[in-house]
Amino acid sequence: MKYYSIHRKAPDTNFATAVIKGLAPDRGLYFPEQIEPLPKSFFDNIDRLSDTEIAFKSIRQFVSSDIPEHILKTIIEDTLSFDFPVVQLDKHISTLELFHGPTMAFKDVGARFMARCLGYFNADNQKDVTVLVATSGDTGGAVANGFLGVKGVNVVILYPSGKVSDIQEKQLTTLGQNITALEVDGVFDDCQDMVKQAFLDDNITSQMQLTSANSINVARWLPQLFYFMFAYKQLYKKHDSIVFSIPSGNFGNICAGMVAQQLGLPVHHFIAANNANNIVTEYLETQQYQPKPSVQTISNAMDVGNPSNFIRIQEIYGNDFNRLKNNLSSFSYSDSQTKAAMRELYDKYNYIADPHGAVGYLGCKGFLKQNPNTHGVFLETAHPTKFLNVVEDVIDTKVELPLQIQSVMDKEKVALKISSYEELKSYLLGTKGH
Repeated sequence: MKYYSIHRKAPDTNFATAVIKGLAPDRGLYFPEQIEPLPKSFFDNIDRLSDTEIAFKSIRQFVSSDIPEHILKTIIEDTLSFDFPVVQLDKHISTLELFHGPTMAFKDVGARFMARCLGYFNADNQKDVTVLVATSGDTGGAVANGFLGVKGVNVVILYPSGKVSDIQEKQLTTLGQNITALEVDGVFDDCQDMVKQAFLDDNITSQMQLTSANSINVARWLPQLFYFMFAYKQLYKKHDSIVFSIPSGNFGNICAGMVAQQLGLPVHHFIAANNANNIVTEYLETQQYQPKPSVQTISNAMDVGNPSNFIRIQEIYGNDFNRLKNNLSSFSYSDSQTKAAMRELYDKYNYIADPHGAVGYLGCKGFLKQNPNTHGVFLETAHPTKFLNVVEDVIDTKVELPLQIQSVMDKEKVALKISSYEELKSYLLGTKGH
């Protein structure tokens, strides 16, 4: 399998190089040159396969010979060491819970898969790799946990000060070892801009190997297609016309679902559920794609004003707006609507949702109004206790902390405060060779 840059001004490369580099030399995102559909029999009999078998058959073509099959299987087994249950709320709506991993967020799978791939590629390399990542919430904790102690890999995480939840901050600032947290005076887009600038800075890249663990990296992005396969496995004998509503920020998760569909997964439609950061919702209404500064909301992991992966979605559909619109709807919801949805889920179904899942639930309801003969699955992307203050205030109930959260609550936060790109650059260059 070869990967090409979406900017088409860089040489094609293999999976290993795409993972290690993160971005192509022309700063474009890497994209697989082809997606070979799986046989129909795979989907007809998917309930007979284990999650590990499903994941291996789904991802193998994208990794090809860069990782031997027996090692790839071990990587997948290590990555998928927890469950992905579908909870049916009523005959029209289910939720796919993606928060049963070590940091209780959907990004655990991509972060663990990428960490193990990078560890394999870097096993005999004498030069350390620095993973530079911006987070709007859950990416930081998942990446920190996934890469903790990986030989030859240092992780530097930028997060916006005061704009992630207390628990999210604890998860990315308390691990130590090869993990460093930089607390940025700004919003997520400022963090993401700094990371992108570092990748473009020859003074840095000539002296150290940088890669990214945001969903721009193919090894972080592609494994998210597993979720849609696992949900289908649990639902396909009960429901026809399954649609997925995905709380969307950087659009990596929904893009991976569309890759699963290209592999042959019978998905009827996708819904991008947005908060007030509604660039894609507006694009589907106007055909004008206009990034803008992000707005802070209670669903903070979706506070993205210029989603990096949307260009990959356009690539899947050959930049044909009508083809894309036939397969994607998008709705945008305010914080007050999100809180009302959290309350409704609790009162109607005794289900405690986090703010992101609640936005996904609203997306399901919005689509089902016009399409009542479909079954909507919204992705519950983080455990509700990661947003404890909001959740307990909305449902007026005390929520018990799971062990994964309890384990970080009493640890001391360690973060270096920065407010400019020059401070980031100074930090990175000061660490080379250490």
